[in-house]
Amino acid sequence: MKAAMLTKSSFSGARLAIKAASRRAAAVRMGARAEVGLFYSTSTGNTEAAADWISQKFEGDISDPTDIGEIDVDDLTGYSGLIVGAPTWNTGADEGRSGTAWDEVIDEIKDLDLSGKKVAVFGCGDSSSYGDYFCDAIEEVYSAMKEAGAEMVGSVATDGYDFSESKSVIDGKFCGLPLDEDNESDMTEERVAAWCAQIAGEGLA
Repeated sequence: MKAAMLTKSSFSGARLAIKAASRRAAAVRMGARAEVGLFYSTSTGNTEAAADWISQKFEGDISDPTDIGEIDVDDLTGYSGLIVGAPTWNTGADEGRSGTAWDEVIDEIKDLDLSGKKVAVFGCGDSSSYGDYFCDAIEEVYSAMKEAGAEMVGSVATDGYDFSESKSVIDGKFCGLPLDEDNESDMTEERVAAWCAQIAGEGLA
């Protein structure tokens, strides 16, 4: 009888310990997500490289760069703010312009509640070969986040960029950070550093 009671007590104690550990793990996860989430998608690796630069230059708490296709979209609501990046691949398209996992989750993002969160968008394009559609996908991601209620930050002046047209130019400025790893890779680090300082000053930290 005593042995049975001991076994039952040990089992109950083990269950309580497991529950406590689960609660601690959940608390750790939530604590880790009380930071800026950094997400991207990529076709050639350029946008992933840009995300790596951002993770190095951003001075606030930021998550590791993660492909948007590897998470549950609902997880985006758990971060204090977001920095998100997309390449422009389907040039000239009215939608699905990144040609990556973003195209599959854009509509889901529009249905999220991102109110109270600041979001900045970056993207990669080719201003030489596709100057008529330079970084168009920035606007697509920007618009989805804005529709979800996010406060958008990180607009960039068009000065210093050599391109013909871009859907991402809104009210005379890019609605995010355009990068051109194909033709202007030597400018990426400086552009990212300046932009990270800018969005921090705009409250994304």
